[in-house]
Order: sequence, then C-alpha cells, then structure tokens
Amino acid sequence: MQAKSLRLGGISLPLTGNKTISLLIELALVLGLAVATALSAEVKIGIGIIPITLQTLVVLLSGILFGSRTGAAAQAAYLLGGLAGIPWFAAGGGLAYLLSPTFGYIAGFVVAAYITGLLAENGWAKNSISAAGAMAAGNAVIYIFGALWLAKYMPLSGALAIGVYPFLAGDALKIGAAASAMALVRSISRFGRV
Repeated sequence: MQAKSLRLGGISLPLTGNKTISLLIELALVLGLAVATALSAEVKIGIGIIPITLQTLVVLLSGILFGSRTGAAAQAAYLLGGLAGIPWFAAGGGLAYLLSPTFGYIAGFVVAAYITGLLAENGWAKNSISAAGAMAAGNAVIYIFGALWLAKYMPLSGALAIGVYPFLAGDALKIGAAASAMALVRSISRFGRV
C-alpha cells in the first residue's frame, strides 16, 4: 500500500501513516485555502460590476501547488460556504448570489483549480513556463464560466467587454508573478530545480 502524500508545487510530501491525522491535515488545508480565497476577495478594486481581486491568483495557486483534488475541494468549500451565507464573496454571500451576474466566475473557480492541478500533476509545474501555461489554462476556464454566466444579463460581446478584456493584463501579471515565485522557491529549495 502506497503512503498518502501532500502535493506542493510538484513535490510530494509524505503524510503520516495515521489516516485520521492525514485526513485532518487535508481538511485543514482545504479550509485554509477556502479562507485564503475569501481573504483575497477583500483585496479589490472596483471597476464596475466585476471588481479586480486577488481571488484568481489564490484559485490557480491552490490547484498548481496542492493538486486537482485539494484545489477543487478548497474552491468548492469556498463556493458552498458563500452560498450557505458566509459573507466572503467579493460582494457578500447567501443563496441570492446565484442570481448575481458575477456568480459564474465563482463557479468557474472550482473547475479552474481542478484543471490547473491536473496539469500540474501531469508535469506542468516543473518549470515556470509550463506552470504559467497551466495557470493560464485555469484562468481561461474562469473567464469562460464568468463570461457565459454574465451573458445571461447582457449580450456576449458586452460580457466579454466588461468581464474578460479589462482583466487580461492584470491576470497575466498575477500568473507571471506566481510562476516566477514558484521558480524562485524551487531554485532555493533542495526539493527541486527551476
């Protein structure tokens, strides 16, 4: 039987042989990442109905650093917690958020973290260029979910104009910074190389 491990940036760290402790560690990680996503929603610049936040950065890092399952579980916990009434979305929380024009982005967080993590699990986290590619793919998922949901409230061209285009440059910078930080950590770490 193979020991369970925790993924961190393409590095597998063994978890304890005690299943209960391993489960508690994973649960704490999932909840911690959900809270990190919530905190990143508070770093916002209002530019219209969709604010600029650091959420996409946390979402993509949750997948690329901790893998598809943990990243997606963390974003699902964030989504479900917000719908249950925890006011940690950028504009609050509760079931009424299902009617919000921005809900598609939050739904896309779960799939984006999963895809980014899946790419990392298949070797895309080994260097900064491929890691940036994995995060760009995850970010594209967020845009697709967000723009399609937003298009329920306006024409698709309008959804793209206010829900995708204004964010491209900033998201590219966030992805570049995250990939560079991963490369720096790996270069000074004894676990891996750039």
